[in-house]
Amino acid sequence: MSHSITNFAHEELQHVSRQHLWYPFTQMQELEREPMVVIESAQGCWLQDTSGKRYLDAVGSIWTNVHGHCHPHIDEALRRQLDRVAHSTLLGLSNVPAIECARKLMEILPSGLERIFYSDNGSTAMEVALKMAFQYHQQTGQPQRTRFLALSGAYHGDTIGSVSLGGIDLFHALYRPLLFEVEHVPAPNCYRCPCQASFPGCRLACLDVLERALEQDGQTIAALVLEPLVQGAAGMLVHPPGYLKGAHELCQRHGVLLIADEVAVGFGKTGRMFACEHEGIVPDIMAIAKGITGGYLPLAATVTTDRVYQAFLGEFAELRTFFHGHTFTGNPLACAAAIATMEVFEQERTLEQLPAKIARLAAGLTPLKAHSQVGDVRQRGTMAGIELVRDKASKEPYDYRLRMGQRVTLEARRRGVFTRPLGNVVVLMPPLSITTEEIDLLCQVIGESIAAATSS
Repeated sequence: MSHSITNFAHEELQHVSRQHLWYPFTQMQELEREPMVVIESAQGCWLQDTSGKRYLDAVGSIWTNVHGHCHPHIDEALRRQLDRVAHSTLLGLSNVPAIECARKLMEILPSGLERIFYSDNGSTAMEVALKMAFQYHQQTGQPQRTRFLALSGAYHGDTIGSVSLGGIDLFHALYRPLLFEVEHVPAPNCYRCPCQASFPGCRLACLDVLERALEQDGQTIAALVLEPLVQGAAGMLVHPPGYLKGAHELCQRHGVLLIADEVAVGFGKTGRMFACEHEGIVPDIMAIAKGITGGYLPLAATVTTDRVYQAFLGEFAELRTFFHGHTFTGNPLACAAAIATMEVFEQERTLEQLPAKIARLAAGLTPLKAHSQVGDVRQRGTMAGIELVRDKASKEPYDYRLRMGQRVTLEARRRGVFTRPLGNVVVLMPPLSITTEEIDLLCQVIGESIAAATSS
C-alpha cells in the first residue's frame, strides 16, 4: 500500500470530518475529543490510514469483508462491469449481472429456497421479509396471523420494521412509540441462562419457553424471526446445539413461518456457507447481505420458497402483487461483485480452509479464559465475543459508563488492530482470508489490550 496523503491533507480531512460528518452509533461530542482515524487504502486483511499506520481489520469492516480488501478477482469483475453499465433499474427491466447472480446463489443456497428478491442492505432485506411473511398469510386464508415473535437481544437492522423486531433497549427503547408490537421470548444464552439452567443437562429449557409461547399465541403469529446460531449485536451469543432445529420444528408444527436473518452469519462466518446448514434446516425466508459482495458494495437479498412465492401470483386486479422495491434493486455493479465473491469461494476453496483457521482462533483465545476480568469467551466459526466482567465469580458486568469494551479496542488500535466492541463484549470477526500468522497476532494483541485496559 502506498502512502500519498500529506500531513496538511491529513489535518484538512480531520477538520472537514469534524465540521460536517455525522457517524453512526457514535456520540459525536466524544469523537471530537479523539484523534480521527481516516482510512486511505487497504490490502488483504490490513487497513492503512492517512498517517501511514496499518491496522489488522479484525471485524472485516463491520462483518462484511470476506476475501480481503482489494482482491484482484473482485476488482477486475467491477472494472469489466463498469465498461458495460453501472446501474439499470429492475422495475420493468432486468440486467445480466442480476440474473447471473441469482443463478450463482441457487448453487449455494439451501435446497428449497428458490426465489430471490434483491434490496441493498440487511435492514431492507429484513423489511422485505416482514412484509412478505405478513402478506403471505393475508393471501392464504390466515388473516389473523399479523404478529411476529423474536428473541430477546435481537438486532435485525435500523429501519422501523427491523427495529420493531429488536430487543436491545440501548438501541431501540427510544423509538418504541414509532414501532409495532412484537413478542419476545428469552434468547438462549448459556453464560447468563434465562432459565437458570446449564447445558446440556437443561435439555434446551430455552426451547420449552418458545414452545409455550407458540402454544399460547401460535394462531396469530405470522413468523418467528431469529439470527441462526449467533446473535451478533446481542454480544456474540452462541446458541446451544439443537436450538435452531428445535425452533424450526416448532414453527412447522404451529404453521408459523421461520425467518432466518443470515445477514451477519452468512457467507462462511460460522464455518459453513450459511448457518442454517449446521442443523440441516431450510427456513421459509432467509435474509442475506454483508458478505454477499465480499464487503465491496451494498447488496442484499431476501430469499424464499416457491410455496411463499406462489401466494403472490394472480391477476393484476386481484392486488396480490408484492408492492415493495428499492431504487438500486439488483444493481449491476453490486451483483457483479457478488458473482465474483462466490467465484472466489470456489477458486480458493475458502470453506475448506476454514477448519484449521477456526481451530487456530480457538487456541489463541483459550488463554484469555483465565484472565480475571474475562467472564466468557464465545466462538462459532470465525465469529468470537469476549465478555468482560467486573467480577468473574458473580458475573457482575462493568458499568456501561466505564466503556470497558471501548477501552480495550482503543488499546488494540494503538497496537495496530481495529475492532469495535458491543458494550462489554470485544468482538472479533476477521475476513475469512486471514492467515494463521495474522490470527496469532490478533489473539496476542487482544490479550495485551485486555490486560492494559482492565489494569488501568
